[in-house]
Amino acid sequence: MTDTATDTMPEDLAALEADLTARIAAAGTDGELEEVRIHALGKKGVVSERLKELGKLDPDQRRVVGPAVNGLKTRINDAIGLRRTHLQDQALAERLAAETVDVTLPVRPAPIETGRVHPVSQVIDELTAIFADLGFEIAEGPDIETDYYNFTALNFPEGHPARDMHDTFFFNEKEDGTRRLLRTHTSPVQIRTMETAEPPIRIIVPGRTYRCDSDQTHTPMFHQVEGLVIEENATIGNMKWILEEFCKAFFEVDNAQMRFRPSFFPFTEPSMEVDIRCRRTGSEIRFGEGDDWLEILGCGMVHPNVLRNCGLDPDRYQGFAWGMGIDRIAMLKYGMPDLRAFFEADVRWLSHYGFRPLDMPTLFSGLSQQ
Repeated sequence: MTDTATDTMPEDLAALEADLTARIAAAGTDGELEEVRIHALGKKGVVSERLKELGKLDPDQRRVVGPAVNGLKTRINDAIGLRRTHLQDQALAERLAAETVDVTLPVRPAPIETGRVHPVSQVIDELTAIFADLGFEIAEGPDIETDYYNFTALNFPEGHPARDMHDTFFFNEKEDGTRRLLRTHTSPVQIRTMETAEPPIRIIVPGRTYRCDSDQTHTPMFHQVEGLVIEENATIGNMKWILEEFCKAFFEVDNAQMRFRPSFFPFTEPSMEVDIRCRRTGSEIRFGEGDDWLEILGCGMVHPNVLRNCGLDPDRYQGFAWGMGIDRIAMLKYGMPDLRAFFEADVRWLSHYGFRPLDMPTLFSGLSQQ
């Protein structure tokens, strides 16, 4: 209010303006401010009532009081607007303070940092790196096989007791009496390769296999890798050297002393099981040292009947083969106590035992990068 307005305003209007101005300043919420507005400018508000009384005044009084009342109405309305804007700004500031996001908190790690490669995939990559360096190729085949490829072509005669050792998953019998099955080993891929490829043959066959078995060291689905060499001059000596070089590279030791024991497999003759020297300390197993032995794989010279079944002349060609469980050698190398955990999809287990996705195993930089 200007000095001129104050000088010409009746005393009662000045007192009314002072009272309303104090009420506006005291209003702490939009609701309280609205009550002041209604009290002052509502249909029956104190300022509105003064405007109604102007008609009762004589012309000389109206010329003085009229502008004063209208000016009071304008100033009160402007004061209410300013107070409302102040209250809204204050409420916004309080809300922003209450809902502040602390941008200094650490950002969630990217998927490439938290993701992990499953130990089985890691070991398959390690096997591939080792045997590729030794001149081997990767071969694959179907998981669903015929009895011929899974048993008969591998020198398992009908009714042979060795068939019962495989605890096979059979599919329902067809109209012709035949039944397909889930392969119990990756050996059928060896047969398919020998049928279609000309020697020399040097392959490894990693893949899933299936048997009716489940406990701490066995699961219905597991992983195997088998190797096959077919040449005119393949010998047991060649096989022993390859297996020793593999064990040294895979377990990352300078010395891998191995022991070959006679055994029986229908598809090899002679057949052997291989132990590797180790030292046991509680649940820990260390290779390349100690006075203990641990079985690790089976091997042998390819049986002549298997060569004949594949159309190869056993008088010209001979070969050797071996097989081992991928899950088993992963457990031995990385200290995993229970095979069942491999297939339980527990993220905590995978975070502990898994491998960083960009650390690909190579022979020159090291196989395991944990």
